[in-house]
This record gives sequence, structure tokens and C-alpha cells, in this order.
Amino acid sequence: MSRSSSAGGAGHERVARRAGKHVSSNACGPDAYTTAAIGLHWIVAALIVGAFALGWTMTRIPGITPDKLRFFSWHKWIGVTLLGFALLRILWRLTHRAPPLPASMSAWQRCAAHAVHVALYALMVAIPVSGYLYSSAANVPVVYLGLIPLPRLIAPDPVLKVWLKSLHIALDYGLLVLVAGHVAAALKHQWIDRDGLLARMLPFLK
Repeated sequence: MSRSSSAGGAGHERVARRAGKHVSSNACGPDAYTTAAIGLHWIVAALIVGAFALGWTMTRIPGITPDKLRFFSWHKWIGVTLLGFALLRILWRLTHRAPPLPASMSAWQRCAAHAVHVALYALMVAIPVSGYLYSSAANVPVVYLGLIPLPRLIAPDPVLKVWLKSLHIALDYGLLVLVAGHVAAALKHQWIDRDGLLARMLPFLK
């Protein structure tokens, strides 16, 4: 092989490597969430898990005990914090385009993913609001972090209290079902489809 052909082959290899790096960089850019979006996602996820765990624990403590009252307060504080972060996340989502879904996803999967995300956003707001209204109807004040008294939005109402409690619990279990489906779908994309979808929220998986 001549020296000129060897040089030409090496040149083509360098061009190919540079092109590959360029394509890889483009693939990681638009297909990834921003650091802020990833942070908001996991903060909200942690708050949801914490609130549900506390709610599950405190409602299984019989009677009125200091621990039960403490857990109720923590549950409310987490709920108020969750509402704030959920609204911030929705605002971020409205002002920042989400990365495109993998091209391999079918139309029905795309529609299902969109519907689940909309439902999750709605429940992240509706659940804390329903809990807050339930406390107001039950004539139990919400003192955020034990320091900031929050205003009552409705007057005490024993009938409405029962209805709001049932609504709050139903929405909680609805969120549990959606989160379980969301996690199952993410794991399917990671281990079965292998399309890199989960890596958008867990960059270390790339």
C-alpha cells in the first residue's frame, strides 16, 4: 500500500471519528433533560414518597398520640412543600420544551406517556390542595414548619370534612397507581426496549 493511500485512509478515519463524536454530542444534547428539570423531578419524587409513607404510617396509629400528631404535622409540611415544587415544575415544563421521545415508540405509547404526565401533574397539585382544604374543613390549622400559620381557605364544615377526606385518600391511591405504572414503563424502556429513555432522568446510565 502506498504512503499516500495510507495517509488518505487515516484522514478518513479521523473525519469519521469527528463525525461520530458530533452525532453523539447532538444525540445527548436535545435528548436530555436540563439539570434543573432533573433536580425538580427527583425532589418532587422524594416528597411524594415521604408524604405517602407518613400518611400510611400515621393513619394506622390508633387513637391520638404525640407521635401521630407529629406525623400529621410533618405530612402537612411535606404537602405544602410538594405543592410549591410541583407548581415550579409545571412552570418550568411550560417554558422549556421536553426532549423528544425515542423514535421507536409507537403512537399509542406516545399518547399514553403524555396522558400519564398530565395526570401526574394534575394530581401533584390536587392532592396537597385537597389535604389543605380537608384541614380547614376539620378546623385544624396548618402551621408550616411549626412557624408560619397558613390561612384557612374555607370555614369549618363537618360534612365537607368527610367528603374532602375521602377525596384526598382516593387521589392518593390514584397517584400511587400512576407512579407504579410510570416506574414500570421506565424500567421496560431501560431493560427491554433499551432505548435510553431512563437515562434522560438518570444520566449516569448513559
